[in-house]
Amino acid sequence: MNAPTDQQLIDFVIREDRLIDQHRFEEWLDLFAEDGFYWMPLEWGQTDPRLTTSLMYEDKLLLKIRVERLKGNRTFSQKPKSRCHHVLQTPQVDSRNEAANEYVTWTPMHYVETRLDQQDLYAAWATHTLVVIDGALKIKLKRVDIVNCDAAFGNIQLFM
Repeated sequence: MNAPTDQQLIDFVIREDRLIDQHRFEEWLDLFAEDGFYWMPLEWGQTDPRLTTSLMYEDKLLLKIRVERLKGNRTFSQKPKSRCHHVLQTPQVDSRNEAANEYVTWTPMHYVETRLDQQDLYAAWATHTLVVIDGALKIKLKRVDIVNCDAAFGNIQLFM
């Protein structure tokens, strides 16, 4: 793959959320670059995940551990398993920098997570920083900003 088209970037973001909704977590994890991160800031406008507490700031190794936990037989908090549903607005391509091999998309979304009688709805924006590695798009950073990020939350079990 040379420089991806805007449509390829948009399709990638939509496919990524479909993999989560379908519990295809290993395939989802493969979308991350080896040095990729998943970040959910705790504060509005947070600029640094290391100097301020975040809801999540996980590298690929921590994401892999979370995926293994989700499919484990002894993960009693996931019996029955949580399910989720992403409702996305059309992702927008915010920037393209072919020279730096960096492409940024922004996607407003609603996310529903459910388990038994509990159903939680979140409104958020997802910002993907994507790169091309060995001819394939990969996630360098997925940042999910929850609209009411400073509210008290229960456990978010899956991935927005």
